[in-house]
Amino acid sequence: MSSHPGRGNPPAISPARAWLLAARPKTLPAAVAPVLVGTALAFHDSAFVLWPALAALLGALLLQIGSNFANDYFDFFKGADTHERLGPVRVTASGLITPGQLRWGMVVVFGLAALDGLYLIQVAGWPILAVGVASILAALLYTGGPFPFGYYGLGDLFVFVFFGLVAVCGTYYVQALMLTWPVVVAAAPPGLLITAILVVNNLRDIETDARAGKRTLAVMLGRAGTRNEYRLLLTLAYILPVALWLRHDYSILVLLPWLTMPLVLELLREITQKVDGPALNTALAGTARLSLLFSLLLAIGLALP
Repeated sequence: MSSHPGRGNPPAISPARAWLLAARPKTLPAAVAPVLVGTALAFHDSAFVLWPALAALLGALLLQIGSNFANDYFDFFKGADTHERLGPVRVTASGLITPGQLRWGMVVVFGLAALDGLYLIQVAGWPILAVGVASILAALLYTGGPFPFGYYGLGDLFVFVFFGLVAVCGTYYVQALMLTWPVVVAAAPPGLLITAILVVNNLRDIETDARAGKRTLAVMLGRAGTRNEYRLLLTLAYILPVALWLRHDYSILVLLPWLTMPLVLELLREITQKVDGPALNTALAGTARLSLLFSLLLAIGLALP
């Protein structure tokens, strides 16, 4: 019998498939979306540079994959991945990849991210070193270390900061070598919507997280409070492009994300009516689609004259 909860006989799948599961490809649009917005902002300001933009995209993808590996690894040892978990297969808890293998996987992925960062440091200077180190530490400390902030209600804040503000502003900075307040404002909507993905995830897992001692913000707020947080995040995401249009040098095309409003209304209906954990997986996938589509439309609106 395994000494860790949730570990059972691994299903018969190939090692390549197991590593693909560990990378969680469905989460990767969350890494792409803010880079699109940051690059569109640089294009609008006549500061677009191809190779730094591509390096920013590669770095974002590697950090997302490394974060997924770290969450799988540390949640396993903290006992959060039990047989009651409602989300995708966790490769360590299911025995598909050993903890030692996954630990080396983290080393490789974060090492590649660091090499990518060396190029960006040459391009944009030492501020990128601070951003890179902070991003890797955040990915590790989300569920690892003596104070895993994902276990103490701080995950939502850190996702907003790193997937919104840091990712968009960093992508813009490595091309323009400066920052402006409109860039910071435009960085918030992708971060808000990516945080909303986490909110649905934590709403789905609220009971199992509470039993495992994982005090996410959803566990602290309860179901009603978490639904209100979700509504607030989406509302703010749609208000901020209006502020960009009214107060800064952007055309009415920055309101293109409002075309996704029918999807928003459907998602709000789902999180209000569905209480069963597995049923919320539809809302989780829909929120991920919304974040990518919103960011794509925002990027188009920002880039066009």
